[in-house]
Amino acid sequence: MKFLLITTVSSLGLTVGASAFAETWDMPVAYGASNYQTENVMSFVEGVDACTEGSLKINVHANGSLFKGDEIKRAVQLGEAQIGERLLSAHANENPIFAYDSVPFLASSFEASDALRDAAAPTLEKVLSAQNIHLLYSVPWPPQGLYLSQDAASPDDLKGVKFRAYNATTARVAELLGMIPTQIEAADLKQALATGVVSSMISSGSTGVDEQVWEDMTTFYDVKAWLPRNTVFVNKDAFAGLNQTQQDCLTSEAATAQTRGTDMAEQLTGGFVQTLADNGMSTGQAPDAIAAELAKIGETMTAEWVESAGSDGKAIFDAYLAE
Repeated sequence: MKFLLITTVSSLGLTVGASAFAETWDMPVAYGASNYQTENVMSFVEGVDACTEGSLKINVHANGSLFKGDEIKRAVQLGEAQIGERLLSAHANENPIFAYDSVPFLASSFEASDALRDAAAPTLEKVLSAQNIHLLYSVPWPPQGLYLSQDAASPDDLKGVKFRAYNATTARVAELLGMIPTQIEAADLKQALATGVVSSMISSGSTGVDEQVWEDMTTFYDVKAWLPRNTVFVNKDAFAGLNQTQQDCLTSEAATAQTRGTDMAEQLTGGFVQTLADNGMSTGQAPDAIAAELAKIGETMTAEWVESAGSDGKAIFDAYLAE
């Protein structure tokens, strides 16, 4: 009996020791579990678990279930969650640098988006570090298109239309087009469309398919306005508290996730647009008059962003043009 007791206590001690060694993190994300961005996050988390041999486990909370989209960055910054994923351009009111990936028509292809990401990385890392955040990776959305509840032949047809904005950039585009912007998070988009709070937006084919927007919208103009990026980041203190192996695993799996997620976005892009068409939406290029107006807006907003972002913005812009 004494031997059995010692053995049991020893086994319990080993179990407790192993459990205490494992680090468990919470990771809020704004999009649903079936979205490719979230699927990529899940693969990233599984990779980290395998790489660290179970010593770092990350629990993913999808669809804004732990923190809503607009709460995620601050939650990670304050350590309320150790890691998170967010569309940083939604925080351009904090710092215009966060909108680097959403300047209309500055980077309208996957190749250009990757070049812009690389040009922005040093500055973005510096800005986030000052907010107690460590940058891990980012993944683009498919090129942004213009969704409408009815066809439009000219910019005049867009004036006064209620527009779903998800960041300052989309709100500014709406204003320049004479539309009426309202900030709507991804988790609230379906209801906003169904109730008529908004009847238009600029977003990717992925969002349109996820939200089955054909139930409330009729038209998708594939204007390829820009490729916004979802960014994954970690609380600096939490990252510093990991051992070297865990830090290396996070970094290496982040690089893998960035490549994998970009490939997923590129492969899915055509299928998303086709799904919109299969469900009765009109898809194709915007009428020439609208395309020309959007091009002018792109030039205006590029100049506005470079000016508002100051020397940091100019450094990113110049580095991108030099690519």
